Amino acid sequence: MSLPKVVVVGGHGKIALHFARLASPSHSITSLVRSDSHFKDIQSHGATPLLLSLEDACTADLATEFEGAKAVVFSAGAGGKGGPERTKAVDFHGAVKVFDAIEAVKGEKPRLLLVSAIDTRDMSKPPPAHYSAKDIAESLKVHEAIGTYYQWKLEADRNLHTRTSFQWTILRPGHLLDDAGTGKVEIGRTGLGSIPREDVAAVLLALVDEPGASGLALDLIQGSKSVKDAVHDAVVKGESDHHD
Repeated sequence: MSLPKVVVVGGHGKIALHFARLASPSHSITSLVRSDSHFKDIQSHGATPLLLSLEDACTADLATEFEGAKAVVFSAGAGGKGGPERTKAVDFHGAVKVFDAIEAVKGEKPRLLLVSAIDTRDMSKPPPAHYSAKDIAESLKVHEAIGTYYQWKLEADRNLHTRTSFQWTILRPGHLLDDAGTGKVEIGRTGLGSIPREDVAAVLLALVDEPGASGLALDLIQGSKSVKDAVHDAVVKGESDHHD
């Protein structure tokens, strides 16, 4: 019996590599990368690499690779490299290209898990009501420093909210850490905080098998619940933290 297929866009990123390692025992992982120099890393984490640049691929190319997949994980990002135009090209146009490709899949369409960022919001509007004074101060500071990044994450999130032909979930992790994962998280509508990349990957894997999270934008920071319990509770609560 073949394992369910999951395609990872941005397959050489740190979260993606953690995801491949955690998911490969129970899923067949195909990781899309822009350079064959990444193949060895991908394979060592249990995934199958595929040379397909998000920036250069057309929608039809992506749709072909998404055929038969249970889920698509979008974990790509410019990472501050290449300036504002590349941030827009990857974090917005690349994401929209993936949305379009999933819509173009014939037959059953894969679910999408989009890795966004906590505090992605319209800064011309008041901060979320649940933010503390510390959260508000930190939010202003971070948006001033990397406003372009948040701008295009927000536009991608807005675009995804208009899509109705496939199921999707937005995961909004806090400040990313390279520390080992603790397996203890808080998911849903949270304040600001940090989270190990390994824990982000573990939550993504849990969400692959949780269709009840469809249509939700979920914040993710370090917390006190197990990944399984936190995902379950967030789905039952059904609170989305999208601030348009």
